[in-house]
Amino acid sequence: MTSTPHPASPRPADLPERAAVVDLEAIRHNVRLVRTVADPARVMAVVKADAYGHGAVPVARAALEAGASWLGVAHIGEALTLRAAGIEAPTLAWLHTRESNFSAAVGAGVDLGCSGWELGWIVQAAREQERPARVHLKIDTGLGRNGITPDRWEAVLDEATEYQDAGLLRVVGVFSHLAVADEPDRPETDAQLDVFRDAVALAEDAGCDLEVRHIANSPAIFSRPDTHFDLVRAGIAIYGLSPFADQSSADLGLRPAMTLRTLVSQCKRVPAGQGVSYGLTYRTPGKSALGLIPLGYADGVPRTSEGGPVRIAGTTYRVAGRVAMDQTVVDLGPDVDPEALAGAEAVLFGPGDDGGPTADDWARAAGTINYEIVTRISPRVPRVHVDSAEAPAPEDLLKEAAVADVAPAAGGAA
Repeated sequence: MTSTPHPASPRPADLPERAAVVDLEAIRHNVRLVRTVADPARVMAVVKADAYGHGAVPVARAALEAGASWLGVAHIGEALTLRAAGIEAPTLAWLHTRESNFSAAVGAGVDLGCSGWELGWIVQAAREQERPARVHLKIDTGLGRNGITPDRWEAVLDEATEYQDAGLLRVVGVFSHLAVADEPDRPETDAQLDVFRDAVALAEDAGCDLEVRHIANSPAIFSRPDTHFDLVRAGIAIYGLSPFADQSSADLGLRPAMTLRTLVSQCKRVPAGQGVSYGLTYRTPGKSALGLIPLGYADGVPRTSEGGPVRIAGTTYRVAGRVAMDQTVVDLGPDVDPEALAGAEAVLFGPGDDGGPTADDWARAAGTINYEIVTRISPRVPRVHVDSAEAPAPEDLLKEAAVADVAPAAGGAA
């Protein structure tokens, strides 16, 4: 006997069966908000890690359209991807190794963050390209990662200005990074600012004609206006997520840009005591229905997030048992008609404006931060970029999803 397929609910806007949907108008809104908060400082949109999983090239374009003046990335390769896409805005790359392609960066007009040790490599690249490199010297004001320690700052300045006098580079910026700006009352930020101001003064005294001084990250943009200087670096804020534990996106006026959604793969009734997923760490408390969600830890859903929320047909259910590589199970309870929910849309997180789950909810379930939730979404989940300011045609969404299936966004997993 051949079973008759049950007509599943229509796919919203004809989206693919799995998608991370990114609203570019939300990106623009968030950049405009940051510009207002940071004014008169300019805004660098940080699009490293494939724009925190949102798609670096579309996000960079949207951020620039909304008035961002700079783009920021960690690696030179990320900056070259932007240049290859025709994006010529001022761009800074700040995390290097001795194998980094400094020559390509200088040739493409990419500004280079410098922790001191790179000066020789940067100068060699400038000679190869026959053009001066643009350098931002990084002072380690207390975070303890990359950057020049205060005791070596003057020695590096001497070396850099010698190269500058020889026409091989220009020191156009001084920058640093804050350690605890998401906890605004901690005194370490004041101490870091003191070190930063001293470093800027010494650079200017040494003959550096600085275009930008920058230390503020997303939390400092909102909580510490004394950190704004000439330029602020907005990362998580432009994606609409709050950097604070005690303030939501809505509290700050931000709009989360990403919605992670799929379709319910299967629904079935099970008896009381049914074990679910590896390890059988969850058993149904009574007769129930289980829904199979075709996203797992290979797609970026944290394996540690038992109890994570999934919104189906207007109701939020909880992950039952362990998240597997490709799939996750939710307990739908005893009163659900499994046939009615098979093929329905399942939203793991989104803006939350309809009471649905958010990246913050998943961060709490996984014991992590919202930054990780969005950044870790795997390249095998197609990114579909929409613009809530313009209703996209369904065929355009399907075309973009097809391209993403062939060549998924690079760097989506963290």
